[in-house]
Amino acid sequence: MDRKGVCLRSLGVISAVLLLPLGIAGFAAAVPAITAVTASSAAVTLGRSIEPPQNSTADKPMLVRAPISVGCRDIDAAPEEIQPTLPDDSPAETTPSSEIAVLSPPAELIASEPYPENQDSRDGVIEKLNFGRYTGEQFFDLDGGGQVRNCSDEYTNSELLEESRKPPDFSGSITSGEPLVLIYHTHTSESYEPSDRPFYDASFASKTTDPSKNVTAVGDRICAELDAAGIPYIHDTLIHDHPSYNDAYDSSRATVKELLKQYPSIRIALDIHRDGLQREDGTRLSPVAEIDSRDAAQIMIISGCDDGTMGMPEHLKNFRFACALQSELESSFPGLTRPVLFDYRHYNQDLTTGSLLIEVGSHGNCLEQALYAGELVGKGLCSVIQHKD
Repeated sequence: MDRKGVCLRSLGVISAVLLLPLGIAGFAAAVPAITAVTASSAAVTLGRSIEPPQNSTADKPMLVRAPISVGCRDIDAAPEEIQPTLPDDSPAETTPSSEIAVLSPPAELIASEPYPENQDSRDGVIEKLNFGRYTGEQFFDLDGGGQVRNCSDEYTNSELLEESRKPPDFSGSITSGEPLVLIYHTHTSESYEPSDRPFYDASFASKTTDPSKNVTAVGDRICAELDAAGIPYIHDTLIHDHPSYNDAYDSSRATVKELLKQYPSIRIALDIHRDGLQREDGTRLSPVAEIDSRDAAQIMIISGCDDGTMGMPEHLKNFRFACALQSELESSFPGLTRPVLFDYRHYNQDLTTGSLLIEVGSHGNCLEQALYAGELVGKGLCSVIQHKD
């Protein structure tokens, strides 16, 4: 398969733009910001903290330590992340002011794709494993920990290793009170299994608009760590992929652009997703790492590269940030990361020099594992920001 042809799937026409208020915890009033919505609206909040759920007491299947060989499809494709075309930044028609979106998502939207109460049919197997260290000509080790998979034609592993040694290219004062980090979710409805178990119910498509059960909840965990560290942030909880999955990147792009216009202090934009790893026989994979006697979903950072046709001339600055975050996470929480995927992917990573996509677990992981991974990603992100100088 032509790698560049596959990776040139990006965005289509930007969807209509609505006015969306921002709920900002700690501020006296909400601050409005223009943001785009393909389907409908949800909350965008600054500095919101959450209460962590109680640990599950259910019995857990045994952790399987099984490094996957080179060429395994888990890292060869991020199957959920489909982009129809490269982005079109032509001006979109604005929505009349009488159609200002409400502060929180309407009840009918949250209820449109509920999380199933019963998922007890044993239709397939979930295999729990840990993707260990990779070998092969595309892989190399970072000095500070973790690995990179180099899928580019433009750079050798040695050149990228040298690039990884440069500091991330973002600046900004934590004490200024202005948001430094944006957390958002292009595929907002991506969800997880209800518990740590060895089977799945095929009637559940691993998607829900319930923000307590999808990747929004993982973003909340990241933001809780930022909040605890005093790092200003915005969490965009717009439902970008419902009802139109194919328009999701249009919606998130317009949202991010308008938030960057409203808050030029933002230096980091992380698009938090959930992967979809499945073997040909239908077995779903649950990649985990045992951290402090708890299972965390393994994560994979995707940093897009550019051969001159992707519209990302500063993609190496994103890559430096990816490597800094990867090394911080892997050195602090060994086994948490899969290799950084450096490939011809766009994913709106032209919008800042701190733009990355992070896959948190897969559809075989349970929500508890993903939330714990979000907590660890948040801790690592805080450390990178606090030590950026």
